[in-house]
Amino acid sequence: MTEDVHKTPGDLLAQNKRWAAARLGEDPNYFGRLKGLQTPRFLWIGCADSRVPANVITGLDPGEVFVHRNVANMVYPADLNCMSVLQFAVEALKVSHIIVCGHYGCGGVRAAVDGIQHGLIDHWLEPIRDLNREHKDVLRSLPNDEARQDCLCELNVRAQTRTVINAPIIQRAWDRGQTLSVHGWIYGLANGLLKDLDCGKESP
Repeated sequence: MTEDVHKTPGDLLAQNKRWAAARLGEDPNYFGRLKGLQTPRFLWIGCADSRVPANVITGLDPGEVFVHRNVANMVYPADLNCMSVLQFAVEALKVSHIIVCGHYGCGGVRAAVDGIQHGLIDHWLEPIRDLNREHKDVLRSLPNDEARQDCLCELNVRAQTRTVINAPIIQRAWDRGQTLSVHGWIYGLANGLLKDLDCGKESP
C-alpha cells in the first residue's frame, strides 16, 4: 500500500495498458461484449471510500453492477444526482436488486459526530447527526467509541435503505409489478466481508 503513495497518473495509464492486454489474453472477446448495451442486475449505492470498490469486493466484472457512490452512502430525495441514477437503473436498465452498502470505520460517519467543523460536508452529514441524537441512549450503552461508531454506521445504512424503499421511483416500479428488491448491507474493512442487515424489502 505504501507504494501507491508514489504512483503518478502516468503509472495508472501504464497499468491500464497491462490490464487491457491481460483481459484480451484471457478472453479476446472481453471488450467486444462490454461494448454492447449494459445489462446489470444490480444497482449499488455505496460510500465513496477508496477501500470499498463495489466490483472488487463482490467479485463482479465491469458491466455487472451499476454504481452510485458518495460520502457516507447518503440517499437524499432532493439529490438529483442520486435520484437520476436510481431512476435510470430502475426504469431504463431494469435492475433486479438495489444494494445500499455502508462500511464500518466510515470517515463520513465519524466526521458527522466528532464535534469538529469540516465545512460544506457538515451540511451533507446532518442526517447522521440526527440519527446520533435519535439513538443516543442505545449508543451510550455500548462499551466503547468503536462499538458506537459501528452501530451508527449500521443505523445509517438502515436509514438510507428506508429512503430508497420509500422513494416514489421504487413505489411506482412496484405498483406496475416490476420485480425489484432493496437490500441494506455493510462491509467490514477488517475482514473484507459483507453483512446483510436484513432491513430491505422484496417486491410486493
